[in-house]
Amino acid sequence: MKNQEIKFKNNVSKYSILIGSNVLPALPKRIKILCPKTKKIALIIDKNVPRKFKDNLKKILKNFQIIFFIYHASEKKKSFNDVNKLLKKLLSKNFNRSDLIIGVGGGITGDLTGFVASIFKRGINFINIPTTLLAQVDSAIGGKTGVNTSHGKNLVGSFYQPRLVLSDTNFLNSLSKKEIVCGYAEILKHAIIKDPNFFNWLEKNTKEILLKKPDKLTYAIKKSCQIKLYFVNKDVNERGIRMALNFGHTFAHAIEVKNNYSKKISHGEAVLGGMILESKMSVLQKVCNIKILNRIESVYKKNNLTYTYKKLLNANKIKSLIPFLKNDKKNNDEKINFVLLKDLGKTTKPNNFKFSIKNLNNLSKFIAQF
Repeated sequence: MKNQEIKFKNNVSKYSILIGSNVLPALPKRIKILCPKTKKIALIIDKNVPRKFKDNLKKILKNFQIIFFIYHASEKKKSFNDVNKLLKKLLSKNFNRSDLIIGVGGGITGDLTGFVASIFKRGINFINIPTTLLAQVDSAIGGKTGVNTSHGKNLVGSFYQPRLVLSDTNFLNSLSKKEIVCGYAEILKHAIIKDPNFFNWLEKNTKEILLKKPDKLTYAIKKSCQIKLYFVNKDVNERGIRMALNFGHTFAHAIEVKNNYSKKISHGEAVLGGMILESKMSVLQKVCNIKILNRIESVYKKNNLTYTYKKLLNANKIKSLIPFLKNDKKNNDEKINFVLLKDLGKTTKPNNFKFSIKNLNNLSKFIAQF
């Protein structure tokens, strides 16, 4: 499949997403067009990015003054402490608003870099180069930035759109199976909430995505980006329809916080588990047919993904997650706000299904038994 370009435009901003193998060399030309006054570039690079890509970036950006910041990305370090380190570095090097920050790494690096870009002198040019499948299909799209606190994940942040997203699939060759599964979770979520035809395609092609087949990856990334941009365009600041993208994430974020963001459970694995729990809730609330749940579970079974939810199907384990649901971003009162599934391609409207802690405790045993 040829390299792909998706152009996003709304009343607030416009930018392109370049997707495919070896799209990195397009970066200098794009910078000259998008940021013609840029002289200095701060490259915030995840330490896990292979050395050859770092060397390649240094080579293709040789006509700019480059400042490197090697970031030890982790959920625990995605904090105000690291934000301050980056801000001090930029100020000490006399960066101004016409200069550029480029984030090179996974979702954590992109979130933190985007947040810094949004607050540095009230906004500096920002380009996102996601290097994980999860970041390429989800976190790099839509302009959400943020940091974690002891109270939960991404509770402090901003909406700040990049000037460009460059998703080179060559970065994915170095990823482990666990990291590919992590990104696949969001691909599956996008299909479930918006596109039944894409879900049909995933039923047949998931195995090849997990094996990192280039054409299948490029197609899946493109479809996921298009679906996410549909919601972003309709609801830039996540006040309504965009909340559908949080399907599976209410429980997923609770799983992550409860486990103190341990590397034993990746974000994507938590989302895969959360989608099953919330699909079961959807059936129990009689808004979704059990046949839909069975089709979703079938994808997990065919591709050895059931480990992401089997240990969760215990009433006590579900109850242990409930206290961590209180700080979910979708909540706007004392109740927990869930986006549930109505059918493939359709979710309930935000704020239609709210549960008290007591109701969730009672519901947990039925979810576990279902």
